[in-house]
Amino acid sequence: MTQIDNSNSKKSFKEDFKNRLRNVKTTRWIRFGIVAALFIAWMIWLGEWWPAIFLLLLFDIYITGYIPFTWWKKSKNKTVRSIMSWVDAIVYALILVYFVFSFVGQNYQIPSSSLEKTLLTGDYLWVNKITYGPRVPMTPIHFPLVHNTLPIINTKSYLDNPSVSYRRLKGLRSVESGDIVVFNFPAGDTVATRFEASPEYYDILVDRYGRERVHNDKNTFGDIIYRPVDRRQNFVKRAVGLPGETIKIVSDTIYIDGVAQKMPENVQFNYIVALTSQLSPEFIHELGISDGDIDYISPALSPIDRANLLTWLPKADITSHLYATPLTDGMIQTLREKGLLKDLVKSSALTAPGSFASYLFPKELASEWSLSNYGGDEGILIPSKGMTIPLNETTWATYNRAIRNYEGHHDAYISDGTVYIDGKPAESYTFDMDYYFMMGDNRDNSQDSRFWGFVPEDHIVGTPVFVLISFDKDRSIFNGGIRWNRILRDANPDK
Repeated sequence: MTQIDNSNSKKSFKEDFKNRLRNVKTTRWIRFGIVAALFIAWMIWLGEWWPAIFLLLLFDIYITGYIPFTWWKKSKNKTVRSIMSWVDAIVYALILVYFVFSFVGQNYQIPSSSLEKTLLTGDYLWVNKITYGPRVPMTPIHFPLVHNTLPIINTKSYLDNPSVSYRRLKGLRSVESGDIVVFNFPAGDTVATRFEASPEYYDILVDRYGRERVHNDKNTFGDIIYRPVDRRQNFVKRAVGLPGETIKIVSDTIYIDGVAQKMPENVQFNYIVALTSQLSPEFIHELGISDGDIDYISPALSPIDRANLLTWLPKADITSHLYATPLTDGMIQTLREKGLLKDLVKSSALTAPGSFASYLFPKELASEWSLSNYGGDEGILIPSKGMTIPLNETTWATYNRAIRNYEGHHDAYISDGTVYIDGKPAESYTFDMDYYFMMGDNRDNSQDSRFWGFVPEDHIVGTPVFVLISFDKDRSIFNGGIRWNRILRDANPDK
């Protein structure tokens, strides 16, 4: 039998490999060393070693060059070289953005007024993901520059599969009371696509219009889809209740385990105010009130309705100018110093107890609750990891969404007072995750945990550290549209 001598081919590969190493510039070795060190540090943080196989790919990209990633540089076609140079730069940029946005931090826009006046509508924030530890992406294949929908073509910006179970890398600390937190909207798992950015989320739509219409009337509600945890809408609120704590609200004051909590400096409530004169648009802007947040109660209001309002404002009279608007203590002080304020009353005082009951969480227990007086005499116990609760009709009303939707027992239900989990009667339940109670500083205009309940730990994204830039939607770009005084400002001055 004839034997084939492979020594020449082996020798040629070995010599070729040595030649490639000899021809590598020192700067390429330095660049590879930096990238490899960062990649190894990331693997240590991740606690996984299987990605080490990609070190071979990095070695080839920077050193040996066997895979012809840069074939286009040798092309004789100038157009090909030009186009591919842009493609190369864009691909590298997208990979870098993917890792930075997933594991370090990312920008986030404040779309609503729920945290005013701490954060303003139009603020662009840098959200730090390292503080609490970044989540390993649960939908790892996604376009990094958009959240869940590709613009123009309006399709999902991610693939549902493969998916990864929740896991959080080690952070600097856990969520603390008073932190401002960015998180995925817990009630945003099932979405009517035409209402995804609306305060009327899926559960409210079903309560209002019925499940059959919401699912069948696509012209009104759009498609009904499921969003994975990390692709749900981003919300930003203040953490006011931590795992294992009991929270209730009495006359707008939050009590944690029976202890009254200090109000944030810029917290604001809705008021009816009686003023000596009508306010100019310039003064309203100077005061810090958005155009859409203030209503002038016209003197043309019927005498009976106006008289009813004035009974709540004993220091006012028929010549007073009445407004409905949210105000902070600082704004109220400014109105007093200007000699404009005759009297004021919180709008909540004019609202009968139970008026919001059908919208509050949990609605089975909230028949006499309000935004200002919430949680009843006992308050609401916030679940913590490892905490065990008895299962009955009362606890089921409070915790069933956490058990079914957040902890994966989708077939759990209650029948004749008995709770069934995974097909078996259960007398108690032990939680797998920590939960948080989130509220906005714009207390009477914030859709928060008082409406949709607890925020699970796997929904936590990060904490904003500073304002990148801020735009005033009520002003043109050349007429005060940029809030220069907010650039690089601390995103949570109360901490």
